[in-house]
Amino acid sequence: MASLIARFESVAALTGAINAARAAGYQRLEAHAPFPVPEVDAALGFRERMIPVAALIAGVLVAGGAYFMQWYSAVISYPYVVSGKPLHSWPAFLVIPFELGILAAVITAVVVMFIGNGLPKPHHPVFDWPQFDRASSDGFFLLIEYGDDSTVISSLQRGHVAEILERQHAAEIKELTP
Repeated sequence: MASLIARFESVAALTGAINAARAAGYQRLEAHAPFPVPEVDAALGFRERMIPVAALIAGVLVAGGAYFMQWYSAVISYPYVVSGKPLHSWPAFLVIPFELGILAAVITAVVVMFIGNGLPKPHHPVFDWPQFDRASSDGFFLLIEYGDDSTVISSLQRGHVAEILERQHAAEIKELTP
């Protein structure tokens, strides 16, 4: 997939370029800024992921499964009375399900976060552009992916994307090769 990256001088210019690209129908956009910018998140249509819900569900299911395994082994499979205690002594059964539930929730949150962010991504063509170093100090960048590998369609779309970026006063525009 072909892509163009542009550098902007301000948050307002970056947000305007995102809005213009989305209005033109481009959906594969990546914005890079040296600090968090809520306006950019809103312009990109960022939405919260289901990480907390997935972690909660995994934690509850694993904790419930661990509790069930302890209950089944102590009450059904091998009922053995020790010192007159009841077979289902629930306070003794809580520690392991709690710990396993926390472990499952954390592992699920990390895995869902990696999948949602498209990681691991060891190399991206944007890192080959020396100007991209400014993304950590004072540069605002917008990456627009467009078209496919066919030359006719890609060259027409490249001109359209470059025109959008130029109308939004991009300081620099570069085509990235995969």
